[in-house]
Amino acid sequence: MDSLTTSSSSSTIRSIGENIKLLVDRPDGTYCFRLHNDRVYYVSEKILKLATNIARDQLVSLGTCFGKFTKTQKFRLHVTALDYLAPYAKYKVWVKPGAEQSFLYGNHVLKSGLGRITENTAQYQGVIVYSMADVPLGFGVAAKSTQECRKLDPMQIVVFHQADVGEYIRHEDTLT
Repeated sequence: MDSLTTSSSSSTIRSIGENIKLLVDRPDGTYCFRLHNDRVYYVSEKILKLATNIARDQLVSLGTCFGKFTKTQKFRLHVTALDYLAPYAKYKVWVKPGAEQSFLYGNHVLKSGLGRITENTAQYQGVIVYSMADVPLGFGVAAKSTQECRKLDPMQIVVFHQADVGEYIRHEDTLT
């Protein structure tokens, strides 16, 4: 299970850094990550022990799905992990109200829609995208560093879209 923790956590670490320890050792109990059918689930150890009474092939899901491994064995975060990762995010991007809808439809964030960005965000750093009212909207990857964003053209991409809360509606049949 150590290789699972390493590979699935690398994507999560890009978004929240070393704060991942706070996800595992929580005040309400100890939580862990478990692999089931190419999906990584975040589950309390208490529920994990109860689930051992169910055969693996009968188990549909367990806890909260954090993401899945693609056929090429790359880990992709699911939007279902957003509520757990957002409080611990080291790098954040806030989008203007006019750009929220565009992001929620699956588009990248342009410089013209950028409200704020965390200082010292590096290029290709995982970020959590927020509305200006501090509501987490989704995940992305910074296309440019904070310093580069200051001198960009308004139509340049600053955050590559990865996942957003609009996926609950667009992909409701596949989010398990």
